[in-house]
Amino acid sequence: MVIARLSNERDPGDPATVTARIISGKEVASRIHAEVSAGVEEYREKYDGVPGLSVVLIGDDPASHSYVKGKELACEMVGIKTETIRRDASTTQAELLGIVEGLNRDPQVHGILVQLPLPKHLDESTVIHAIDPMKDVDGLHPENAGLLLLGRPRFAPATPLGVQRMLVEENVNMNGARVVIVGRSKLVGMPLAALLLQKGPGANSTVTVCHTGTKDIAAETKRADVLIAAAGFPGTVTVDMVKPGAVVIDVGVSRVDDPSRKRGYRLTGDVDFESVSEVASAITPVPGGVGPMTIAMLLVNVLRAANLAATNQDHNRKTDEIPLE
Repeated sequence: MVIARLSNERDPGDPATVTARIISGKEVASRIHAEVSAGVEEYREKYDGVPGLSVVLIGDDPASHSYVKGKELACEMVGIKTETIRRDASTTQAELLGIVEGLNRDPQVHGILVQLPLPKHLDESTVIHAIDPMKDVDGLHPENAGLLLLGRPRFAPATPLGVQRMLVEENVNMNGARVVIVGRSKLVGMPLAALLLQKGPGANSTVTVCHTGTKDIAAETKRADVLIAAAGFPGTVTVDMVKPGAVVIDVGVSRVDDPSRKRGYRLTGDVDFESVSEVASAITPVPGGVGPMTIAMLLVNVLRAANLAATNQDHNRKTDEIPLE
């Protein structure tokens, strides 16, 4: 049974009276930033250096530039050294692979992130495969994806990690909980399912993944103790698809035209927030929910990559010092 804290004393079984508790990704992310900052300082004292992240940004997609700027600011906040390699959309596959190979060889670079999506003429799979799996802080390299499925995760994608961390921080009991994920992307749905299936804290759940081939998505989602919307389409999850008292995590972020806003648009998620918040026990907003957690968990991955590299370097040095008989 899922335990989620409510914002009032009303009957959680009555959808007409429940007002969901808002799960603030910003608040949880701020605590993670503090943890990473302390970890970076410990790394600095122990190894006389700082963790380093290199981001490769190809083209001029506005959303990608905005995401990268957020990553740069977050790295600066916690003391991680970061650089962004920007190239125009005409960059060839060979040129991009050359950039990745150079970063693979650079000992000061502990994490490599190629911002997706890439221009259509570039092969994402080939590029991801070219990244050193020990520096793959996006968790997309086949080696890291395989380790996750085997229950031995090295790096998992940041958004699924962020969702899991939010559930833990909110004291949601995931042990045996029925989880339904709407969306099977390689960035969110599939790795999140693998994470929540693992034995251990914040996991050991019964997971169903819905997708375009699911015959009756609403029938599946209405059974969920924890419902995670990651389809990428505004309004995918409506109030009639949610079990009263469920915890709802909205991963989707879309721009919707809104002439009343200064920018001419507003950000919205996959969930019909206003109606679903009257049924759910807890819900994440958009923006301010999963988004900040994605960047926060990327920082966790970069620090982990730096520590793994330092540990391997120490091991190799000690091995080299063993006298030959």
